[in-house]
Amino acid sequence: MAFELPPLPYDYAGLEPTIDEATMKLHHDKHHQTYVTNLNGAVEKYPDLGSKTPEELVSDLASVPEDVRTVVRNNGGGHVNHTMFWEIMKPGGGGEPSGDIAAQIKADFGDFADFKKKFNEATAKQFGSGWGFLVFKGGKLEIVTKPNQDSPLSDGLYPILGNDVWEHAYYLKYQNKRPDYLAAWWDVINWAEVNKRFATAKK
Repeated sequence: MAFELPPLPYDYAGLEPTIDEATMKLHHDKHHQTYVTNLNGAVEKYPDLGSKTPEELVSDLASVPEDVRTVVRNNGGGHVNHTMFWEIMKPGGGGEPSGDIAAQIKADFGDFADFKKKFNEATAKQFGSGWGFLVFKGGKLEIVTKPNQDSPLSDGLYPILGNDVWEHAYYLKYQNKRPDYLAAWWDVINWAEVNKRFATAKK
């Protein structure tokens, strides 16, 4: 297989109580695995696509043959988005941001509380399934939302962090209370990883 499901970097119960073990098992083992399986199915016809990274595929969808482009967009995006999602969370995470990302948040949003409020409001309003992302554009941080599994990479933007607001990400624990999930999610953020991604985005 060209693409593989990355293992979770912590135990399924590692993000309790913010994200419950049952949700993590379903989300990682079933949903993320499906994206990987479908992406592999799409590139079987075009073996040269399998030599590219999922990020490269999603960043240049125009070069993907038209008959598999939508499958690659949806499932490649799902693979890339979820791989980032697991990495930017950690047990015992959260708290105030540190390092370069903290300084940039202060410069662009005033303070962390204001940034969090804006991010949560924008992401709560994403209609149906989708994501809220933080990107770096024109020397400034920007909050963008995307439907389905679309990635900012397709717009030439590198996601620094992103939160999944598909119902499978939160429904077992939070039911229809998406804002409650969004508010709690900051308690598991891995700021060291976010700083690494911010350094990549600036390049």
